[in-house]
Amino acid sequence: MNQLHVEVSEVIEARPEEVYAVFADYRMSHPAILPKPYFAKLIVKEGGKGAGTNVDVHMIIYGMKRVFHQMVSEPEPGRVLVETDAGAGVITTFTVDPIDSGRQSQVTITTISRTSPGLQGLIEKMFQPFVLRRIYKEELRLLADYFQHGL
Repeated sequence: MNQLHVEVSEVIEARPEEVYAVFADYRMSHPAILPKPYFAKLIVKEGGKGAGTNVDVHMIIYGMKRVFHQMVSEPEPGRVLVETDAGAGVITTFTVDPIDSGRQSQVTITTISRTSPGLQGLIEKMFQPFVLRRIYKEELRLLADYFQHGL
């Protein structure tokens, strides 16, 4: 199977339960840390907090617009939150682990996605990891700013 795997981690100066709450809140705090202009909009279609949330995420990358229809699950509530777009074959996982006796959080964003066959898939494997890493590093920087300065 043609598959792409991208992962970015960062230590955030906030308690794990606070960090997780930001990711789980699709109405206010999670949209606040999404890097512009990559994330054009996030529309909550159902739910809004954690498992059972259904969102449409409108992204613009290299001038190309794409909409992801994501269902949110929490395989480990309070630690692991997963966004799945079954149609696009994209799974993004947010993992929050305590460090420094729970005063800080190790946050990891991981995406596994299906790639196209042939030359198109080769091009995707060359460019998507670079772009996704840049987007996730910016998202983690915005998350850190969220706790340092408020947004």
